[in-house]
Amino acid sequence: MKYIAYLIKSSLSDFRRNKVRTFLTSLGILIGVLSVVLMMAFGFGLKNYINQQFETLGKNLIMVLPGTGFRGGGQGLIGGVQFDEKDVTKLRRVRNVAIVAPAFAKAVKIEANGKAEPTNLRGTTPDISRLLNLEFEKGKIFTQADLSKKKKVVIIGGELAIKLFGSSTNAINKNVRIQNQSFTVIGILKRKGSLGSEIDTISVAPYTSLFSLNPNKTFFAIYLKSINDQTVPQVKAEVKNVLLRRYKADDFSITEQSELLDTINSIIGVLNIALISIGSISLVVGGIGIMNIMYATVTERTKEIGIRRAIGATKKDILYQFLSGAVMVSFLGGLLALIIATVIVVIVQPLFPAVINTFSVAVSFGISSFIGIFFGVFPAKKAADLSPIEAIRFE
Repeated sequence: MKYIAYLIKSSLSDFRRNKVRTFLTSLGILIGVLSVVLMMAFGFGLKNYINQQFETLGKNLIMVLPGTGFRGGGQGLIGGVQFDEKDVTKLRRVRNVAIVAPAFAKAVKIEANGKAEPTNLRGTTPDISRLLNLEFEKGKIFTQADLSKKKKVVIIGGELAIKLFGSSTNAINKNVRIQNQSFTVIGILKRKGSLGSEIDTISVAPYTSLFSLNPNKTFFAIYLKSINDQTVPQVKAEVKNVLLRRYKADDFSITEQSELLDTINSIIGVLNIALISIGSISLVVGGIGIMNIMYATVTERTKEIGIRRAIGATKKDILYQFLSGAVMVSFLGGLLALIIATVIVVIVQPLFPAVINTFSVAVSFGISSFIGIFFGVFPAKKAADLSPIEAIRFE
């Protein structure tokens, strides 16, 4: 233990003698570790955010989509069938189904007070509020009576309300124009921030009031909720049997929450690996910088090494002395990187749910120490292998 303390003290003493060189050497490691830690912080934050959003919807949410849906390698939401009211009626008869809500979607402009903003207009039923656990800042969802009467009412996202009316309060009971039709705003959804931008700028109306935009009276998706998690497999099987009476197997897909979440998490995982790999390039550059500086240090201290060997220092002592210096430089770079990354994460958290966890801390110190050992061992070994006599005579 005393020997380790001596090596650390010796390394710190060397750093004080060459402050600028030490700073420049650790800078490469700092940038590399900072890149990796921030990539992990944003990756973990995004993954946690998505998981939380899915948990609020519940594990018993089922989505019926055209084509191959979100299963990859297929048509996605393009192609396949267009569902209609007959499909919705039949799916409501499936056992253990608690909620069924169809959805029509169209990208349009919503206008008010001489302003026009893009919005994703959704035509659906009042059940969408319970199904997706919509939160309202003002007002409420439209009623079944509004749906039956094809009433021109709409709920809009909080960001959309601010852009069009200045505030959520001002938007309630005001008229907006969508595709040259007048709608009354009866509800404002709670703002979700940067990652919830879609819900913040969405518009939702009774699907019956949008038949002029949807003359075929079709839906791009049908959402269902089973009565509990355990009934999901049975509901999926029965929904499939019902739809196969009208469509081919490739015309639609039935996806549950866990499947969609697994797909998204796998995509995020691959993206994180790619980003961390890119960030690691700067770590290699930093490691090479350490190796170059250490080689220069060995050359400068050749005579000192010879004297130390002459008075009894072993090859192992010299090896550990220089290797500890390389590791300390890397460790300090990693520590500074972690401090800076923490500050950055605190600053951006109101806009993006980045997070630094224990794994990120362990990785930052593990990587910085590994870089120090890997790139420091070569110059340290060169110093240890110097002949004492030749080293003393070195000019």
